[in-house]
Amino acid sequence: MKNFVSKMLWPLFILLLFVFCGCANDNDDNNGSQTTTAKIGDYFPITENTKYVYEGMGNEYASYTVYNDYTEADKLQQRLNNGGTETVNIIQIFEGKLIKVFAESEIYYRENFLVKQDNDTEILLMEPLQKGNSWTLTDGRVRSITDTEASVSTPLGDYKAVEVTTESGNGKNIDYYAKDVGLVKSIFKEGETEISSSLAQIEKDVPLIQNINFYYPNINDEKIYYKNVAVNFYTNDVTREKLAQAYKGEPVANTGKVFSENTQINSLYLNDDGMVYLDLNKAFLQEMNAGAGYEAMILQSIANTFGQYYNAEKVILTIEGKPYESGHIALQEGEYLQVNYDNVIEGS
Repeated sequence: MKNFVSKMLWPLFILLLFVFCGCANDNDDNNGSQTTTAKIGDYFPITENTKYVYEGMGNEYASYTVYNDYTEADKLQQRLNNGGTETVNIIQIFEGKLIKVFAESEIYYRENFLVKQDNDTEILLMEPLQKGNSWTLTDGRVRSITDTEASVSTPLGDYKAVEVTTESGNGKNIDYYAKDVGLVKSIFKEGETEISSSLAQIEKDVPLIQNINFYYPNINDEKIYYKNVAVNFYTNDVTREKLAQAYKGEPVANTGKVFSENTQINSLYLNDDGMVYLDLNKAFLQEMNAGAGYEAMILQSIANTFGQYYNAEKVILTIEGKPYESGHIALQEGEYLQVNYDNVIEGS
């Protein structure tokens, strides 16, 4: 952070930021008391292929975007990008509660985390959706519904919202949830300091776009070239399939293709040991026409492409679950390819 206030207050604020989706502004209640028929799902619509843009004030990281990576029944994986980091949150509706069951920052790759769950879960909203409903979080903070017809203005429009206030010794956070929309505004206050994030735009039927470097060998000058490709991911797209498809595209000029037409990625993930595990089908070997030197460059291109995507230094490459072995190169069980950007040139 650029100043002392940012360093002290932003970690508290970012923990409470996540987005809920939708497109309407509607409320049928009177006198600030929501009826008991209102459900969490009314204020947490799970949508797909939608991007939410929030405009921030009071902190350089208060502006952020959210995209829904994966959905499953009453569970949602959201990707929050505030320009400084990307955070994955898993939100679940369970027994009348809206719960953040998992959160992790510095996740720049796309992977399905819906099965993950932290020991320290956080209840974001709880039925009944009535003023005065209150609960204590595991860290001692007290969260309560303080209004059900709060008037909220955002760059996108005006809403009547459920107001949820979280009190702690380090200030107060107020979140506003509008029916059929979700989170429309968050405010953090401590003394004279106020940081806010307000809904500014909802983009529907759009993908998450990731700019990914793909590497290709040039046997003539014995160098590896790369080009940056914009890959579109819609909600619930399978990452390995999208990356395989992109790698079959037109390579850099004067370089050779890495993935043949029938090459498929059987599995792809970042393991707990910090290494990327990539398993290809037999077509990768069967359709490769390369001598030993060129094959080594192909494998280096693969290591750089997938290692960089996952921000890892080592890639375990297997074919149909067995260690990589061709007529020229054989990898032993557990032997990895080392990411290496020496002798690499940006191509076109």
